Amino acid sequence: MKYLLDVNVLVAWGWSDHTDHRRVVSWIASVGSKDRLLTSAIPQLGFVRVSVQRTDGLITVIEAGEVLGGMLSTLGNRHEFLPDDQASIRWPKWCASASSTTDAHLLQLATTHGARLATLDTGIPTAFVLPKALPVGG
Repeated sequence: MKYLLDVNVLVAWGWSDHTDHRRVVSWIASVGSKDRLLTSAIPQLGFVRVSVQRTDGLITVIEAGEVLGGMLSTLGNRHEFLPDDQASIRWPKWCASASSTTDAHLLQLATTHGARLATLDTGIPTAFVLPKALPVGG
């Protein structure tokens, strides 16, 4: 199976103080060695943007990029970069507002390349929502 990681998955994975950090770390650890975790330009850019914003500029764009690079390198050959080859001119009916356009685009990109969009967002039809983390000791 191939999973395209969206921005919220990358941000939760990258920052240990994020509410869903443990959830994402647990899921990534459970992904099989033959499965592939994909990123593309939009989630990577989103990670850098959100990371700089959430720290009020305490880390730079360059530092956020280095954090992301380190995260992806831990995946070894399980990570692949997926070039974005999808136009942004047609939208599914569920994409009714500007705030849904990136989700719709990434879902189309993943689907076109035989992958599932991996997300924490329950509002994206057909996307793979990461399972909730088990309680500590559970």
